[in-house]
Amino acid sequence: MTSGGTNQSTAAGDRPELTAAGYRPELTAAGYRPAWADTFPKLLRFQAMTRPDRPASREKTYGIWQSWTWKEVEQNVRDLACGLHLMGLKRGDKIAIVGDNRPRLYWTFVAAQALGAVPVPVYQDAVAEEMRFVFDHAEIRFAVTEDQEQVDKLLEIKSRCPKLERVVYEDPRGMRHYDHSAMSSYEQVQEQGRKFASGNPGFYSAEMEKGRGGDVAVMLYTSGTTGQPKGCMLSFDNLVITAENAARFDKVTSEDEVLAYLPMAWVGDHVYSFAEGYVAGFCVACPESGATVLNDLRELGPTYFFAPPRIFENLLTTVMIRMEDAGAIKHRMFKFFMNLARRSGSRIMDRQSVPFIDRWLYALGEYLVYGPLKNTLGFSRVRLCYTAGEAIGPDIFEFYRSLGLNMKQLYGMTEASVFIAMQPDGMVRRDTVGAPAPQVDVKIAENGEVMFKSPGVFLEYYKNPQATAETKTADGWVHTGDAGYFDPDGQLKIIDRAKDVGKLKNGSLFAPKYIENKLKFFPAIREAVAFGVGRDRVCAFINIDMQAVGDWAERRNIPYGSYQELAARPEVYELVKGQVEEVNRDLARDPHMKSSQIGRFLLLPKELDADDGELTRTRKVRRRFIGERYGELVEALFSGRDLHELKMEVRFEDGRVGNLSGQVRIADARVFAPEGAAASEPRKAA
Repeated sequence: MTSGGTNQSTAAGDRPELTAAGYRPELTAAGYRPAWADTFPKLLRFQAMTRPDRPASREKTYGIWQSWTWKEVEQNVRDLACGLHLMGLKRGDKIAIVGDNRPRLYWTFVAAQALGAVPVPVYQDAVAEEMRFVFDHAEIRFAVTEDQEQVDKLLEIKSRCPKLERVVYEDPRGMRHYDHSAMSSYEQVQEQGRKFASGNPGFYSAEMEKGRGGDVAVMLYTSGTTGQPKGCMLSFDNLVITAENAARFDKVTSEDEVLAYLPMAWVGDHVYSFAEGYVAGFCVACPESGATVLNDLRELGPTYFFAPPRIFENLLTTVMIRMEDAGAIKHRMFKFFMNLARRSGSRIMDRQSVPFIDRWLYALGEYLVYGPLKNTLGFSRVRLCYTAGEAIGPDIFEFYRSLGLNMKQLYGMTEASVFIAMQPDGMVRRDTVGAPAPQVDVKIAENGEVMFKSPGVFLEYYKNPQATAETKTADGWVHTGDAGYFDPDGQLKIIDRAKDVGKLKNGSLFAPKYIENKLKFFPAIREAVAFGVGRDRVCAFINIDMQAVGDWAERRNIPYGSYQELAARPEVYELVKGQVEEVNRDLARDPHMKSSQIGRFLLLPKELDADDGELTRTRKVRRRFIGERYGELVEALFSGRDLHELKMEVRFEDGRVGNLSGQVRIADARVFAPEGAAASEPRKAA
């Protein structure tokens, strides 16, 4: 299947053409930039000349929003680049960027690129050993970090990373008594660069002009669900062309604004909060901290919002918890209008036929329920909302769209510079990821695997030619590792990871992610892992949501002292059992998944954690690792036992290692026959 649509230039005046001497004014076919602006430093120059006084960056500091214009951003980037040059950063060097979303860290990308260096963002919550692998593998010479916490991690690994020469820290708090022989503050580097720039006024521009679209722009490490992360090398052409195509697809303009709160090391943030911002010229705002994101989201009111399913699941959990605490009248009103919204909300937004009475009631619901709810979540001004990273539960997706939020799914990966398939307005379906994105070709291999070719196809994996050859064919097609197919309307459906899709013992289809997403729709369930390949039934591990279940338990005066105690409560098992059985009822109606109903489940006594290797840093389940680590529990699920004695080692946030032990209960769930046949009763009540 090949994407359709030909790029067209925007109307004159929508995108001011650059007419400064020495630069060609012609815009690209997509109409967002002149042809010469093929790198991010050049795009910054373009934005600084065409909209110098428009805000480019915001950051909330001490409760106050600070703003920088495009002209001010270019000045800051120039000074930093000159300072990094004095520090010894050279063309081809790798420079790590570690920290939460901060304007100065985003500026570091462009400053390094202007000198021909390659930025390598690192997950800020990675433990020191994970960072050591990236620093050693990427041969990092310099690092720009946010604060003392990140500096401490680098000092811990510095002796084992001989190429690491110097660390720059952005926040000076707590750094006074450190040995600064191999450290500098961000302000010091900028001040030195400012002095250099004043004496060498042509240096920055000359270095910037050396960059070309085919050069490496960034190296992003994949999440490593099946082993060590791989350094995925993306060029400026990869990122700029795909970002421009996506901006045109969704009519993104310089009037939009986004909140940048996702890890900078994730390709989703790099494209939406960085690449598209530089292409379209919109403002990117950074929250005060990770703990204040929801408050900052409400204050800022972005027009363009991007989040992985986990964020939307957490927001939905918050809504449901609040409604549980609401009075009887509010609770009934919420239930009535949400049922109406599920029936008519998406149809109204897509301008489909809806009975007059439903339209009238929906308008009333907008005033009484939907509008206040969107305002509480910070979505009042959102005109475009995307989710990606992994499959979102269809019910969760429909919930937000029913509120009138233009939520769409996209299908992508790091190796594609994100975009493989996108959903056009008016053609949004909860069970597909849309049609191929602009300039993207997609085909389904004989084994059912989705493959693609596009301008965003990565250059290679750093120092890993074997993995590159296994992923990218000689003629440019890329293996996604996902199983899928096109529906009759040309929309792509992703079933699951190709390696995870299997069959039950009776030959029926087993797609674990599909089942897990249905479970995670319920506020009480934070994470789920389904097992069933080659087995006679499906069983599942479940993590409860501590906030949602804790609130539920407190309202019922159920005592508990920890996550482990709460997860072991029989009342909690009954709560989750009811939700598992609701999923089973739904699966029974699906002719393809009717045999994948969950026969048995258990509540894990600990939360799955990236520090223990059970999740990636983007919170994807490492299914194979979990199956091996909890092998005895998996066998207990299928053996018919009711209890299992668990002993295991866990890693705490501060790096300490401890032991977890206790009995884990295993419960049976009701399995339903399709077409109204009698349901199968569990062996015994949980």
